Amino acid sequence: MFYKRKRTTISKIMMGISLAAGAAIIGTGVYAGYLYKKTDDAIQRIAAPAAAAAQPAAAPEKQEEPVSIKPMIFLLAGVDSRAGGGGVMNTDVLMLVSFNPDTQSASFLSLPRDLLLTPESLPAHKANYYYAHYYIKDKASAISNTKDFFSNLLGLPINHMVVVNFNMLQETVDLLGGLTIDVDMNMKYRDTADGTNIDLKKGLQQLDGKQVLDFVRYRKSNQGTGESSDFERNDRQQQVIKQILDKMGNLQGMSHWADILDIIGENVKTDIPRADLQQWLFNFPKLKPQLIHSLQVGSHWKSPYVYMDKDDLGQALTALVNEAEAGTGSSINLENVGTADYSRDE
Repeated sequence: MFYKRKRTTISKIMMGISLAAGAAIIGTGVYAGYLYKKTDDAIQRIAAPAAAAAQPAAAPEKQEEPVSIKPMIFLLAGVDSRAGGGGVMNTDVLMLVSFNPDTQSASFLSLPRDLLLTPESLPAHKANYYYAHYYIKDKASAISNTKDFFSNLLGLPINHMVVVNFNMLQETVDLLGGLTIDVDMNMKYRDTADGTNIDLKKGLQQLDGKQVLDFVRYRKSNQGTGESSDFERNDRQQQVIKQILDKMGNLQGMSHWADILDIIGENVKTDIPRADLQQWLFNFPKLKPQLIHSLQVGSHWKSPYVYMDKDDLGQALTALVNEAEAGTGSSINLENVGTADYSRDE
């Protein structure tokens, strides 16, 4: 069975929420007082812990030096630690993102959660296993260890890792009072292992945060309803993103934005230093990518693993390296990735 899988839906929505918050704050020019403090608090919670000998970050409102941000590659992970999920930290979304501020472009490459990886130093597992593995060993170093693991495995210079909890989407929607969604099909799926219980009926209706998360996550059914194509999921993604951004644009009062920042601060973690996050946020209009590319790689399911097309994957990783201008620091390696050479016509 040949297919192309896209795991970008939830990640794009969560990234959109974060960027919309930053853009709204910058657009209103409010960098002092209450809202500024909330922004700084969120940055402190998201950023990498400061080294003991590190000097305090300079006050961002007095930045006068020219912005100098280099192209880079991120590893973006979405984890589900919702109540009822048993605290499982497997990454339901795993994505490589290249960003070039000079060309204002970004590219996304989704790695299937079931992709077979065969590292030399660890047991062979699905790709979604390794962040959980490092998290169980040591929460404090899980992000840096996972970043290094994928960087070494793929021969790819990954600069930073960002981990986003699915709670972010659910809590944001609830804060906004829910969304009016035209559900395109009946959706039923239940998994007692992680607490998933999707039960939505076709038609226009008001959905709360949990139901919106179910709406964008739905792929297949074990309860008699039909499967969902990537095309249908993309339509849902656009519908949810548009409504969230519209509602966020209509938020009244600083307290609502403060709540949004609290949600972001509680649900996003990264190894990016605080000073860098401040610089990126405060220069968001200059850095926001205008061109976004979604890199597609053919995949083949052979239970219990996914295998990616070797040529497609090599070309996609090369595209990330080229956009990040990281050619001298890369030596792409697919030896420890489940790949296959097969015809697209099979």
